[in-house]
Amino acid sequence: MNPQHLKSIVSSGLLSFPVTDFDVDGHFNAKGYASRLEWLAPYGATALFAAGGTGEFFSLTGEEYPEIIKTAVQTCQGKVPIIAGVGGSTRFAIQCAQEAERLGAHGILLLPHYLTEAGQEGLIAHVEAVCKSVQFGVIVYNRNVCKLTPESLAILADRCPNLIGFKDGVGDIETMSSIYMRMGDRFSYLGGLPTAEVYAAAYKALGTPVYSSAVFNFIPKTAMTFYHAVANDDMATQHQLLRDFFMPYLAIRNKMPGYAVSIVKAGAKLVGHDAGPVRAPLTDLKPDEMRALSELIEQLGPQ
Repeated sequence: MNPQHLKSIVSSGLLSFPVTDFDVDGHFNAKGYASRLEWLAPYGATALFAAGGTGEFFSLTGEEYPEIIKTAVQTCQGKVPIIAGVGGSTRFAIQCAQEAERLGAHGILLLPHYLTEAGQEGLIAHVEAVCKSVQFGVIVYNRNVCKLTPESLAILADRCPNLIGFKDGVGDIETMSSIYMRMGDRFSYLGGLPTAEVYAAAYKALGTPVYSSAVFNFIPKTAMTFYHAVANDDMATQHQLLRDFFMPYLAIRNKMPGYAVSIVKAGAKLVGHDAGPVRAPLTDLKPDEMRALSELIEQLGPQ
């Protein structure tokens, strides 16, 4: 898939990050992961991100990563495109990106590097090196220690034709508006704040109508209903789901740092698609939090 084809795919429709399956000992469970993707693929997501943030990329080893991408690509071939998460140090991100391309992924999402802060010059060099290491499309994730300015993105757009997407996980409205006004349709823009449904209508008004849904992992029917409500400016449906599900859901998610991932795995377990525990340093939900989440899911009805 060439970069422009990937850009067209991620410019509309709902995206999602499947969780990564681990067994009781914390090892990658390829069979469970394949079953998960087979279950989710028919619901209508435009693309799935393998080994993304919700897929606990930050906890994976270099040996596990190719197996996860290979499983995703083979399972979803002819059903839904796979975009691979890559990140960490520049050299490790390049290693992952090249492996994802070799294994047949359709593009990559460049997650933030970790721990150390960096200036714009260093961030440009990092993103440029990853982009130039592969031929397929790259989406950069603007979050945490990787916060690119409109000026930096303009430089990268000139240097890297295969940089086709900008995913925002910061939520700075002024910056987002400045980026969109400057770059126009050079990029496909994706909303990437945790529990993106809460921000979807606002981001659509900023020229970012596409977002990735974590709850698609356990309530895919409801996730698609919400996306279509955003696409059709159906505020009544959006407000009803925000009031009855998403706001109480956020109350659980916000009880512990890292629960943005843990609560998704908990939801998958509650609907009969257990992906195993999260890996340290994340922690699983407590029993009372599981009960509260179960009640929220049950009121939505069958998925």
